[in-house]
Amino acid sequence: MSIKRQKAKGERRKANKENSEPQTPNSELIFILGGARSGKSSFALKLAESIKGKRLYIATAEALDMEMEERIKKHKKERANNWDAIEEPIKIADIIKKNKKYGVILLDCLTLWVSNLMHIEARSKGQGARGGRTLQKITDLISACKKAKASIIIVSNEVGLGIVPDNPLARQFRDIAGFANQKIADAAGEVYFMVSGIPLKIK
Repeated sequence: MSIKRQKAKGERRKANKENSEPQTPNSELIFILGGARSGKSSFALKLAESIKGKRLYIATAEALDMEMEERIKKHKKERANNWDAIEEPIKIADIIKKNKKYGVILLDCLTLWVSNLMHIEARSKGQGARGGRTLQKITDLISACKKAKASIIIVSNEVGLGIVPDNPLARQFRDIAGFANQKIADAAGEVYFMVSGIPLKIK
């Protein structure tokens, strides 16, 4: 192999390593997106623990059944002891506004939060959710993130790569989740897309 080809190969390896390993971020909002079981949460934890300061984990999941209880327990075990945690399915923006002592806040995950909001909106209307209140809550979250001094990491699912859902509410969820992902990605300084445990920095 020529010296020129060896040098080019070395540069490619270096670039791939830089894109796949989390770096201490300069931006205040980092967005991590991917499919189910793509490694989003593990990567987010690794990235958050590279940032100095107190750490807050905001969990949007609710333990509504045994299976979800086990998932929540597993996530708790994965976090080191140097984390504070708040379980809040709805009032995420308020949590970010009130907790100003943290150097990094990790929100996991955005799509569960959107689902929670849509269910509340549907119940309050007595019919299928139209999404107006949910869209406003997304705007409020982005505003809170921009005003926060902490580095904020948001984890979300990409739900638009599969088949079209077979019912109106599921299609509406897909649309609103996709809108939320677009808005957060636009506001973020860094965006990573996870594929089979491999992070791709796309912004």
